[in-house]
Amino acid sequence: MISPDHPRYRSLVTRERLAACAKKGVVAMEGLTAHGRGEAFDYLIGERTTESARRAEETAAAMLMTARHPVISVNGNTAALASREIAELQKASGALVEVNLFHRTEERVAMIEKILAAAGADVFSGEAERLLPLSHDRAWSRREGMFSADIVLVPLEDGDRCEALVGMGKQVIAIDLNPLSRTAQHATLTIVDEVTRALPEITRACAELSAEDRTRLLATSDNHYLLSEAIREITMRLAHALD
Repeated sequence: MISPDHPRYRSLVTRERLAACAKKGVVAMEGLTAHGRGEAFDYLIGERTTESARRAEETAAAMLMTARHPVISVNGNTAALASREIAELQKASGALVEVNLFHRTEERVAMIEKILAAAGADVFSGEAERLLPLSHDRAWSRREGMFSADIVLVPLEDGDRCEALVGMGKQVIAIDLNPLSRTAQHATLTIVDEVTRALPEITRACAELSAEDRTRLLATSDNHYLLSEAIREITMRLAHALD
């Protein structure tokens, strides 16, 4: 029997949670495929927070804490897996929380907002408009939400929106287990870690970093280096897989 502390046990629980949320309509069926792809990359990094990921998480905290108008964008998978973690990060960072969906219906938006609110998040809701330069439903945003943000944290992101947000002059923090994805390559800062590990680390750093720490992290931030380190860590793990 797998111990509850073992990463594989947490993976099993995560799958069950996602499946249950998919049956309710919170998670789109396509979201299950996306999760499986990410889970494969999590195996490659050893189902742990690597050194480069922890550096990225501290940098993300520095960015959020110094932002003018930070926004945490939440989709169905993120709400299903990490609603409590989102609420805790919001409290630590002061960021606004807004739901944004690729497979958007008003019913799904309402369900996800309810899940987030039950976890303690103060969800920014209200009338949305097609404000982002996208041809699909991720274009919908509140005018005082993501559209007005200077920094957007996008857990479990898609490449189209990441490129669009960067093109609008915003800084994008992405949590993406695949360092080769379009999202990872185009984001201002990419955290190559699993979302339920990454969010608490960002929250912790928000509370612990000094003003000097934040200044240093922002001055030395280099996403190309962090992605290179993530790939190196995967390569080293594969090289010693049979040891």
